[in-house]
Amino acid sequence: MGKIVLGKPLTVEEFVEVARFHAEVEFSEEYCERVKKSREIVEKCVEEDRVVYGTTTGFGALVTKVISKDEAARLQRNIIITHSTSVGAPFGEEEVRAIILMVLQSLGRGVSGVRLELLEKYRDFLNKNLIPYVPKEGSVGYLCAEAHIASVLLGEGKAWFDGELLESREALKRAGMEPFVLSYKEGLALTNGASSPTALAALAVYDLKRAARSADIIAAMSLEALGGIIRAYDPHVTACRPQKELTATAENQRRILEKSDVIAKAASTHLQDALSLRCVPQLHGASKRILEDAYDVVTCEINSCADNPVVYGTGEEPDVYSNGNPDASYVGMEMDAACIAAVNLAKMSERRNARYLDENLSGLPWFLVKNPGLNSGLMIPQYTQAGLLNDLRMLAHPATCDSVSTSAGQEDYVTMGYNACKKAVQAVEKLEYILAIELMSAYQAQKFIDENLKRGEGTGAVYEKLKDRIPVMEEDMYLYPYLEILKEFIHSGELLGSVEEKIGKLK
Repeated sequence: MGKIVLGKPLTVEEFVEVARFHAEVEFSEEYCERVKKSREIVEKCVEEDRVVYGTTTGFGALVTKVISKDEAARLQRNIIITHSTSVGAPFGEEEVRAIILMVLQSLGRGVSGVRLELLEKYRDFLNKNLIPYVPKEGSVGYLCAEAHIASVLLGEGKAWFDGELLESREALKRAGMEPFVLSYKEGLALTNGASSPTALAALAVYDLKRAARSADIIAAMSLEALGGIIRAYDPHVTACRPQKELTATAENQRRILEKSDVIAKAASTHLQDALSLRCVPQLHGASKRILEDAYDVVTCEINSCADNPVVYGTGEEPDVYSNGNPDASYVGMEMDAACIAAVNLAKMSERRNARYLDENLSGLPWFLVKNPGLNSGLMIPQYTQAGLLNDLRMLAHPATCDSVSTSAGQEDYVTMGYNACKKAVQAVEKLEYILAIELMSAYQAQKFIDENLKRGEGTGAVYEKLKDRIPVMEEDMYLYPYLEILKEFIHSGELLGSVEEKIGKLK
């Protein structure tokens, strides 16, 4: 927990500091000045009866309906309460916080024309940790999740405060706040743009990049425990195909396994390994390439404004542009691709894990347990992997290939970017569980490998961290709690940290 000042470009890591780790939010002087300047432009447009979409007109197909000055505030309230129509289970705390932060980032660019005091209320939501209840199902790109958040500001809907779900007026009261009255364009600006998909994409790509490096560690543990040959990762091999992510992954593996007597002993036992052990640099590298591209796109998007319309010029000479920036294609397509990267990392993890469990392939006891038959050992976690992998394959189907016309044909194409980003958040969690199950097998396999043989610099560090948390399975035991511990070990970054503390930062 620290302090993040909005007004300069944020990194994905800083974005997550606020969304997940509750860093305090402040506005820079530059942030405040550009918001105030844009507000002057909107007020001039209204004063002069200029036709401005969503400000002096209706929304969507109702763009031709002119709204009077007297009805402008009511129009902005109406867009919030009528657009709060997503349904189903709510988003988690960090996801709602991420969307609120993205609204602040977008409107803080100073081209939306909202009042600074409105953005200060959203900042209070974050700093006081007042979390609107936001159903997450039923959006095509934006609008609905954002509207549910804004409804709480108006005194509608529900919100969590101090861990209790309350009617919004009560939540606001306990937080020392009051319902807010919107003015020209503000309801539109709060719901418009690509805030929710971009926010979800930021969380997903942060976790996916970390999961990919964690997969390198777990793959190295499997290569060691299954008696694999590290010669396939030699620089002579990677030089033949110099994809930078492939090269970096192979180097990671060599560093993690440095000084491993287990690896050294396996070197002359066979000629080459199965693909799931031999092709880690190739598949992990390709997945990382996709995730790096996604990271770059998300970094740009969290520092962008996707509002419509946007205002330029001055209070004396307004310049207003209707536009298509609320389109979520960039983050949508990247997150569709990221789901494909996740399922590829997962499918190789499941295959490595399956090798542990087959005595004919591993040379280790069936299902990594003494007295198999009476004991099932780690038989069934691989079933769990199979079920999760099937889920992941469904999530890998690209949402952005679809389009359903909305708003009476005015929005005759939609990106479905919201669904792409929502499923990326689901995909990374399933990937983490699949990796956790492989990690469980790697840990249990140690019991059957000569303890006098030194483990790798990185792999040994992981075993040292786990020995007081995960018992060695002597006979069947209740496994669920340990799978959750291992998943959190990956998700929190502790797995990665334990290795990097020993050997330095992984590529």
